[in-house]
Amino acid sequence: MTENLSIAGNTLAYEVSGQGPLVVLAHGIGDSRHSYRFLAPALVDAGYRVANVDIRGCGDSGLGWDGYSRTDIAGDLVAVVRHLGGPAVIIGQSISGGAATIAAATAPDLINGVIELAPFTRVQPFDFGGLVRVKRFRSGYTQMAQVMVRGSLSSWKKYLDAAYPVKPADWDAELARIEAKLSEPGRMKVLQAMCKTSPTDAGAQLANVTCPVLVIEGSLDPDWADPRAEGEKILADLPRGLGELVVIEGAGHYAHVQTPDQVLALARPFLGKTLANA
Repeated sequence: MTENLSIAGNTLAYEVSGQGPLVVLAHGIGDSRHSYRFLAPALVDAGYRVANVDIRGCGDSGLGWDGYSRTDIAGDLVAVVRHLGGPAVIIGQSISGGAATIAAATAPDLINGVIELAPFTRVQPFDFGGLVRVKRFRSGYTQMAQVMVRGSLSSWKKYLDAAYPVKPADWDAELARIEAKLSEPGRMKVLQAMCKTSPTDAGAQLANVTCPVLVIEGSLDPDWADPRAEGEKILADLPRGLGELVVIEGAGHYAHVQTPDQVLALARPFLGKTLANA
C-alpha cells in the first residue's frame, strides 16, 4: 500500500513491507520503486522491513520540487528513515547511490551502511578515449545527451536497451509502464533536471562517510567505459577500509533487476553485519 510523507509542502511516496531492521530502497533517474520489484520481496523474505521509495518527482511522488540534486534526494531519504525509525541501510541506484553517500555522511546516527548500485557519486570527466574505444559507452552517452537536451523519450528507451544487456522476463510490460509514466506531464522534465545535476556534492562527502559501503557495478554498464575503474575510484575517495567493490559480470546499469539473486547474495551478509544491533 502506497504511503506518503509530506516534505516541504510536497509528497514523497513509498511503501513498507516486512518486519525487522530497516532497509530503504532508492531507485535511479527516470524510474520508480517498481525497479526493485524483484529485490524488495526477497529482502522481506530475508527478515527485513523494507521501505521502497519513489524519489522526488518520480513514480507516485509529487512534482514541483525546488531541486533534484543528490543533496535534495539525500535529505528526503534521511527524512524517511527518521519517520520510520532508524537506523537503516540505504540501497541506492545511480543518482540515489550518490544521495545515499550524502545521507550517510550527514546523518551517521541514522545510517548504518550504504549499498551503491552503479552509483553516480563522483564528477565524471569527459572520457574521449572511452567514447572512441567502447561502443556501449558511446551508445549510452549519445542517447543520454538526447534525453538531456531534447527530453527524447525514444532516446531514453534506446538508452535502456543498452543499459539492460539481458532483459528481465517482464521487460515488455515494464518498458510500457516506464513509457506511460514518463509521458505524464512534468515527468520527463524531472528526468532532464536530474541528468543536469552534478555529483560534486556526493563526491565531496565521500571522505566524511563513517559507515561501511558496498559498491556494486555491472561489467557491461554503458554509463562508463570501465565500470570497475569507476568503482575503484569511489573506494579510493572513502576512508581506508570502509569500502568494498564487486563487479557483476554481464550486468548493465540495473543489476538489481537483471541479476537480483546475485545482488541479494551480496546484500545479505552486508546487511547482517551492518544491522546486527539495529
